[in-house]
Amino acid sequence: MTEKRHPQDLTRRCPRLGGPVSFSYCGGCGQDRGYCWKVLDCWWEYFDVATYLRRRLSADAFAALCQARPRPKVTSLIEIIERAKAGTGADTKADK
Repeated sequence: MTEKRHPQDLTRRCPRLGGPVSFSYCGGCGQDRGYCWKVLDCWWEYFDVATYLRRRLSADAFAALCQARPRPKVTSLIEIIERAKAGTGADTKADK
């Protein structure tokens, strides 16, 4: 008899990060701390992730997840640079 495990306890290699992650990590690393846009692609072989998420998300949230795509890399890099400038005071160096 096969033991059923809760999805939150499952772990797999993340194709984006290159290392092991739990399913629970995928549930909070996406946009606005929601599900990762690849969650359906990554977990379908492990369990019925679509049914699991349909039961937990609103119809609109599930539809948005199914249509989600990653932001362009350049956009992400610009946001990181802007956050770094704001955090280090790089914008105020010209005033000295």
